[in-house]
Amino acid sequence: MEISVTGRLKVLITPADVGKRVSVRQVTGSGAAGEKFTDTIGVLTSWDDDGVLMITRRDGRVVGVAASSLVAGKIVPAAPARRRGPSAGYEELARVVARSWPPLESERLGAWELRAAGGFTRRANSVLPLGEPGLPLDAALTSVRGWYGERGLPAHVQTATGAEGTQELLSAELERRGWTREVTAEVWTGALAPVADRADGAGVVLSREADGAWLARYRREGVSEVALRVLGGGPSVWFARVPGADGEPPAAIGRCVVDGRWAGFAAVEVDPVRRRQGLATEVLAALARRALDEGASAAWLQVEQDNEGARRLYDGLGLARHHAYHHYREPDETGPGRS
Repeated sequence: MEISVTGRLKVLITPADVGKRVSVRQVTGSGAAGEKFTDTIGVLTSWDDDGVLMITRRDGRVVGVAASSLVAGKIVPAAPARRRGPSAGYEELARVVARSWPPLESERLGAWELRAAGGFTRRANSVLPLGEPGLPLDAALTSVRGWYGERGLPAHVQTATGAEGTQELLSAELERRGWTREVTAEVWTGALAPVADRADGAGVVLSREADGAWLARYRREGVSEVALRVLGGGPSVWFARVPGADGEPPAAIGRCVVDGRWAGFAAVEVDPVRRRQGLATEVLAALARRALDEGASAAWLQVEQDNEGARRLYDGLGLARHHAYHHYREPDETGPGRS
């Protein structure tokens, strides 16, 4: 917190600082021990005429703070220094992640990329807004909804929070317009070599295609030709599986896309009865070794916020959270009782 020469806390932010990363302290109550305070750090996304600040935290959660309750506030650096893992800006990583899960068709709207793949996953059927759309926001969103409507798909916009260059302001604007946040996940990054060193990958079979055995363990049922094209898309794609018992699906599977210095891991799944046996680590290690052979040095993956088991695994492999991302769905304007 900012402290004056007289030792008093000061509020050094104003409505003109919307869009900047701030740290604020507010009075939240009082008790026998004195006043109670709460600290909030995030991007200041609005400061309305009623004196309410909206601050978006790293995980995407929006916190409302009354200006009258502030006892201190200041601008803080846009991105804190990372303690471990490869250095990476949001835009670089967002483009790498997008190339690893490519749509079947895409179209540009300014610096926005509209992506579609027959509805297979939100990632391949959402707008990736890396810059300005070249139109006022309402006009851009109207164009987006029309483009997806022509394809029989709901319009989704993917935004990110928690790193330098992410889209807290766009997220706030979508929410003000009634767009619904459906999914929040995180992108984690780390050095690749430690992942490869955690196991020898014994018994892991690698291939360039998602064959029938691999698909038998994949959690999505009825994988279509469209899905196969998305799964097989990317600069250099590898599939891994640990064979199961005779006639049974694999005990574990995984997917990796190598793209320059980056290796991206996805679809890591383990037979529920074989969990906690190190199979996921074996799969990741085998894929990481292949990625190292192709010249990669950094790893990334996506994990849902409530998947504590996966988060513990990835933390143990030396990976750490880089940013959160969210999918917003267009408002339902069909009217009450209609679908």
